Amino acid sequence: MIALSIYHHEAKHHINVEAKATYKEIEEWVQEHYGFHVTNLNIAQVKQKHGSIERENYNKAKSENSKQPGCPEEKVKVIEDALRHFQMI
Repeated sequence: MIALSIYHHEAKHHINVEAKATYKEIEEWVQEHYGFHVTNLNIAQVKQKHGSIERENYNKAKSENSKQPGCPEEKVKVIEDALRHFQMI
């Protein structure tokens, strides 16, 4: 958590802002703690599973019939560990 101090009309207010990890930070954490690589797609799929996707994906396939590979269960578990570590779930 990051604490910010804001001064307004001589009154001091504290606001807690939740810091979120980047995809790169999640990838690096998984590599450091579990020794293998996860992709942005893997991370996005796990975040979506937990309702944490902030915006629409602009690189979506044009055909509705195209399929994306699912995230392997072992990677789901370690990405969830990383998201818990960064307090994102």
